[in-house]
Amino acid sequence: MDPKIWVWIFLALYIIYCFWMGLKGFFSEKKASGYAIAGRSIPFIAFLMAATAASFSGWTFIGHPGLIWKAGLVYAFASFYVLTIPLTGAFFAKRNWLMGKRYGFITPGDMFAYYYNNEAVRWLTVLAAFLYSIFYSGLQLIAAAKLFYWTAGVPETIGLIFMAAIVWFYVVTGGLKASTWVGVLQFCLLVGGIILLGFYTITSPLFGGWSGFVASMSGLEDKYMKVPGLIHFGLGTGGWTAVMILTYMFALMGIQSSPAFTLWNFGIASPKPLAWQQVFMSTFVVGLSLFFFTAFQGIGARILMMAGNLAPQVDGDVVPMLMTKFLPGPVLGLVFMGAIAAIHSTSAPYIGTGGTIIQRDVWWRYVRKQGGTHSEQIWTNRVFATILTVAAVVVSLTSTDAIVMIGGFATAFGTIMYLCLLGVHWGFKFPSIGVVLGLICAIIACFLTYYVWKYPLSIHTAGWGIFVGLAVAYLCRGLGIKDNEETIARQKEIREWLNSIDAPTEKGKRWRGYMKIIVPIWFFMAIGPGVLIGNNAISFAGFPPIWSWQIIWWILGIIMMWGLCFKAEMSTTSAEQIRRADEETMDVTKEADD
Repeated sequence: MDPKIWVWIFLALYIIYCFWMGLKGFFSEKKASGYAIAGRSIPFIAFLMAATAASFSGWTFIGHPGLIWKAGLVYAFASFYVLTIPLTGAFFAKRNWLMGKRYGFITPGDMFAYYYNNEAVRWLTVLAAFLYSIFYSGLQLIAAAKLFYWTAGVPETIGLIFMAAIVWFYVVTGGLKASTWVGVLQFCLLVGGIILLGFYTITSPLFGGWSGFVASMSGLEDKYMKVPGLIHFGLGTGGWTAVMILTYMFALMGIQSSPAFTLWNFGIASPKPLAWQQVFMSTFVVGLSLFFFTAFQGIGARILMMAGNLAPQVDGDVVPMLMTKFLPGPVLGLVFMGAIAAIHSTSAPYIGTGGTIIQRDVWWRYVRKQGGTHSEQIWTNRVFATILTVAAVVVSLTSTDAIVMIGGFATAFGTIMYLCLLGVHWGFKFPSIGVVLGLICAIIACFLTYYVWKYPLSIHTAGWGIFVGLAVAYLCRGLGIKDNEETIARQKEIREWLNSIDAPTEKGKRWRGYMKIIVPIWFFMAIGPGVLIGNNAISFAGFPPIWSWQIIWWILGIIMMWGLCFKAEMSTTSAEQIRRADEETMDVTKEADD
């Protein structure tokens, strides 16, 4: 049977499932909060798997091996986002849930505007969510189009629009709950597809087994196997310097601080899955697939190219070419669905939550003056999700950059939300006007350091964005700008409640003390200046030094995340905390007229 037939068979089964979940949500969700945040009822297993899939996406499946092919194992340091992404969740996710439960927040704009007592923060959160959604979803569709072309011969533009239409249907019909349950299947397909393609690549007779693969790696140039230096004084990356690697990780930390993930945190039934998602599903399971199987694909493609057996032109060609070269029919269909699932797992929640944020924070609050029925809110939400889908398609049709670099630019708009979250959840002190001006300057800095002066000093856009945002916010404080008494009183009440309900035990306090030392050391050695040591430090089992260094610090990172999330109690909750969150409510939002 023609392998393309298997691609269409698996795609048809996947579409049926997606459409079924969308239609199920269409007929069951009748309230605005039910459509927007699943009625705060997303169960343990659904969030555990769907949130992990949304964190890693088609960017990981297609773009990650592609850039390893292009830049070598020096780019494989990006695999550490299996730790830095959930690390953000450890800082903020549980407290997002607690705040949503107590105050009834539906969007992150609700939370930030209430805490800072400033509606400008809401508008800037909407802008950040819009920019994040269109760029991040757009890059997923680019990956989908390339994949569809190579595996099924469908022209890229047609394939892109077709894949966007699938996402659009189940998002606008079923809302967040449909996206989440589709995400459960997508997680299984994503991880399974990465491992299968990596396995078939590394076991190909073209390499002569592991020993042949290792021998071939020894022939690669140093630029593919070593970090080029600490910093590049000038514009552009100057290669993947230690500073570029570190600040690029800042960008990826923005995934779980993005407005979309904050809204998703409001929608879970309980924070119980958070620690397991952060430590086991993300750091261990996805880490295993990235540190080994995506590296097999990327380095394998480079070796095959040197031998004249593969001829990718851009990073997005690598995975589709490996699939068509090595995978038998049924496996090709399954891995193809893994890639499409990875792409959709991120496009869907970002389009859906972006539509919700625009509908609630702009249309419902300012155009409708907090009036209108549940049904009106749902259909206008669908309209805005449709607009975001079209915008993402336009971005994907007009972009020429590497997939992962577009992704890094998109997630920078999540990283700058640290500015708001650090104040709300951990009491960082800067005035309300400082947050507003900080966000404005951070957004401007992101555009300038990507489109005008790209990566000055080999510092990634996200690094510049959050640095400028915090600097401006603290400058306002230094100039003596004060909040009014109402804002101070409101923030004091929130601080006292959060500190009361989420105070660590004595054991947790001791572990947090350890983590204040361990986490910075890990950052320095694993993804900071310490990576230069890894150029020649240690080699084992045939892995070259730089790859060995990554594996060692990934294993140590798993232990660190376990200590942070479980022992330091950053992501765990007790029965008493859940009880208090259920009972000590103080709803400050309005949902609908009926």
